[in-house]
Amino acid sequence: MSTSDQDQAADTPIPAPGDEPETVEETDPEAADETGDRKLTPRQARRLRMALSSVGMAAMAVVLALRIASRSSVLVVGVYGLALILCGIVIELSRNGRTRLGSWLLALGLVAAIGSDWLLIP
Repeated sequence: MSTSDQDQAADTPIPAPGDEPETVEETDPEAADETGDRKLTPRQARRLRMALSSVGMAAMAVVLALRIASRSSVLVVGVYGLALILCGIVIELSRNGRTRLGSWLLALGLVAAIGSDWLLIP
């Protein structure tokens, strides 16, 4: 699928496996709000992952600055530097439509950064 194909189909929701084709009445946004069946479009999912990665990147930068101020260590810079790089990779993956992979990498990477800070850095 080319980039132009992704842009054309970016606003259509991803159907769940086994879903029947929707009728015109079911595609009404007000009806979706009433039934609670709101799904993110691929474009919204990409933007959400990019926003979460940007917030994670800003948080890691703040924690890095605080940790360097309290204890200057190469290990601190390494752990939080890798977390910043990971957030950048997730943003790029989300831009290219790999949102599930980006979500897993973001969650596992940030947990690993926090865990290694707690375990490795005195």
